Amino acid sequence: MSLAIDPVFYDLLAGSYARLAGEPLVSLEENISDPARWLYEEAPFGVLAHNTDPDPVFIYANKRAQALFEYTWEEMLSLPSRLSAEEPNRKERQRLLDRVQTHGFATGYRGLRIAKSGKRFQIENATVWQLIDGGGVLRGQAAVIRQWRDA
Repeated sequence: MSLAIDPVFYDLLAGSYARLAGEPLVSLEENISDPARWLYEEAPFGVLAHNTDPDPVFIYANKRAQALFEYTWEEMLSLPSRLSAEEPNRKERQRLLDRVQTHGFATGYRGLRIAKSGKRFQIENATVWQLIDGGGVLRGQAAVIRQWRDA
């Protein structure tokens, strides 16, 4: 099964977010019967995750994130996550990821990103967190992008 709607992967995303951020990733008031499918297909915010490789590659991008970055699911899954930012912005992005590695999560992040077409957009008030499974194993990092604007 693809991670797009995999309930086990959803539990990793949502569970690690809730443990680290202290709030649910998906509002419990939504009364959603299939939260993994809703997060992938319908969420009004972007969610991305990358693995733990030395040069991490995206392993998840919901439909909203795909639209923001202008990549298909298949293209996202072959994209090193560093390429979501242009060269001048990668050091600042890496500092954020290092801070997340140390503290578990970071909120209120804003940064300039680039879509496949070259269009730039500003993400604002994003949260980035460690994907830690129930056994305490680090599986990657994830981000939720709730606000953005054209740059």
